[in-house]
Amino acid sequence: MPESGIAHTPPKILAPAGSRDAFLAALAAGADAVYCGLKSFSARMEADNFAMEELAGLTQLAHQKGAEVYVTMNTLLKEHELERALSQIQKLAKVVKPDAIIFADPAIPVLARAAGFKGELHLSTLSNVSFTQGFEEAVATTGAKRIVLPREYNIEEIRAAAQAAPEGVDLEVFIHGALCYGVSGRCYWSSYMGGKSGLRGRCVQPCRRLYRQGHKNERFFSCQDLSLDTLVKVLLDIPEVTTWKIEGRKKGPHYVYYATMAYKMLRDEGKDPQAKKTALGLLEMALGRPGTHYNFLPHRPYNPVDTKTQTGSGLMIARLQGSFKAPWITPREGLLPGDLLRIGYEDEKGHLIRRVKGSVPKKGKFHIQTGKERIPEKGSPVFLIDRREEGLRKAIAALDKEARAFEVQEVAPSSAKLPFVKRHKAGKKTRSTTLYLFREDRHGPKNTEKATWVSEKSVPKTRKGGVGNRWWWLDPAIWPSQEKEYGALVRRLVNFGAKHFVLGAPWQIAFFPEEKRKGLSIWAGPFCNIANSLAIQALKERGVTGALASPELSSEDFRDLAKASPLPTGVVVAGYYPLTIARTLTPSLNPHEAFASPKGEESWVSKYGENHWLYPNWRVDITSKASELKSWGYSLFVHMHEPIPKGVKLKKRPGEWNWNIRLL
Repeated sequence: MPESGIAHTPPKILAPAGSRDAFLAALAAGADAVYCGLKSFSARMEADNFAMEELAGLTQLAHQKGAEVYVTMNTLLKEHELERALSQIQKLAKVVKPDAIIFADPAIPVLARAAGFKGELHLSTLSNVSFTQGFEEAVATTGAKRIVLPREYNIEEIRAAAQAAPEGVDLEVFIHGALCYGVSGRCYWSSYMGGKSGLRGRCVQPCRRLYRQGHKNERFFSCQDLSLDTLVKVLLDIPEVTTWKIEGRKKGPHYVYYATMAYKMLRDEGKDPQAKKTALGLLEMALGRPGTHYNFLPHRPYNPVDTKTQTGSGLMIARLQGSFKAPWITPREGLLPGDLLRIGYEDEKGHLIRRVKGSVPKKGKFHIQTGKERIPEKGSPVFLIDRREEGLRKAIAALDKEARAFEVQEVAPSSAKLPFVKRHKAGKKTRSTTLYLFREDRHGPKNTEKATWVSEKSVPKTRKGGVGNRWWWLDPAIWPSQEKEYGALVRRLVNFGAKHFVLGAPWQIAFFPEEKRKGLSIWAGPFCNIANSLAIQALKERGVTGALASPELSSEDFRDLAKASPLPTGVVVAGYYPLTIARTLTPSLNPHEAFASPKGEESWVSKYGENHWLYPNWRVDITSKASELKSWGYSLFVHMHEPIPKGVKLKKRPGEWNWNIRLL
């Protein structure tokens, strides 16, 4: 029973599984639910993930043990992938029968209905439902039964979210695991540097690297792990928070087992001092990064980046000694047969992985096997990143035997049909519109239209401001502390005659009462991450009148989207697009000075409201492709301008992003 005295069902412990052994470890630890991905459409494509038949047997085992299974399909879907995604959902519905699908793309609920999926739909944190006024709109658009809250929320924002949750909709909160520096669904860093999109589960984690600014060479953006540990007791008196989520689908079974056991103990025996001490010990041995409470306590927020602390995953147990021909270590903890070691940081080239074959006592000597690879320098950190202790191995083996005994239905070809979407056809007289988007009140070249970001500074206080002849853009991440102000600004604009708006997230249409949406031009902006016609159709049904394509797309993806879209389409053709948007900034980083990547790529930071925008010092530029884009059906062309700090030198680069690259 929570401290408030209100009895309700204890929150579920939701454990990650990126491999078969991790799934079984979650069950061995007594997880209430397990989330995992298939071989495609998962936001952790670097994990091993599961084949359909394999997951079917594991799901039957989980259900027998009283645990639920959630399947992640939380990536951005491209137009040509819709049929394959539909087939996958129908096979899930018939063969696996998971309890829920975790999704971000508005197309997934449409496909789930077409496939006959009967489980729940859970809205991923990647969908960026960052403000509470958007909850009802998100549920109305998608039919979601659960909203996964942003990691950036503090406890007061979680409480506000609980009060705003629509009836029948519950909340899921991250309690432990890796933190991304950027806001989920608002990071394009990995994609910008070569087509491996975080929104597609392919992030190469550029935020983990060393960056240079002046004389400092630091990991300015490499976050510690979130670890609420004993603070989770505060969540027990919020009945709408039905699920505590542990992040870590790229982690091994040891991490899954220990983290799950620890939080079960903190949930069920949190008032027992000895149990709390034991749980903290389990978390310390879970082999994650150093932990932080992050923003959870608003009166004691922690910056998740500590440049004075290592943020390599795993438990640091030694530094490399000896020569490159005969390296060795003296571990601070005893090593067991099967332990997995990493020499060096995972974001650095040349790090090595080595398996321990026999027991090594604490402060004993362990010789590192050499091979053709280059051995890291003497003094390099050595991390214990996975452990296969005998008890856990036996528990996994026993569960594995049970899982293999289940009969799995043969996966038959899909018979579901894609829902029909009536394509928008531009008339012969349809003219294209060119927008110049500024932070300040400026005009673009002749024959172009004016666009401005919504802010207290930019929105006039009287009708004399002339708001009706420009497009008003909403921020890509609006937080609970800002939503009242944003709502008031939007109402003022509508009352003053503004007609054109661009949403930073689909759910921001909640700022426009349904009875006032008629007569307005409301576009889904580029930060809505739209890449397929079904997503646009879902937004059209809520009053959206046009859609700007995700700027991450390749030329083929741009073409396919416009040719299938049920609404007019637009595209960002030039300007400064952020690498990522974050709610925090490392104190040691000067936001007015450029910083450089290991390859010499320079960037800078600008702060707007509560968000920090990281920009590269070169522009997106596909203006030379305008004739092709027009021929495919695009009618809105956006140039995004940004004030450049004095110390930043701009670089001439092609700026075509993924135009000629197949987006992974």
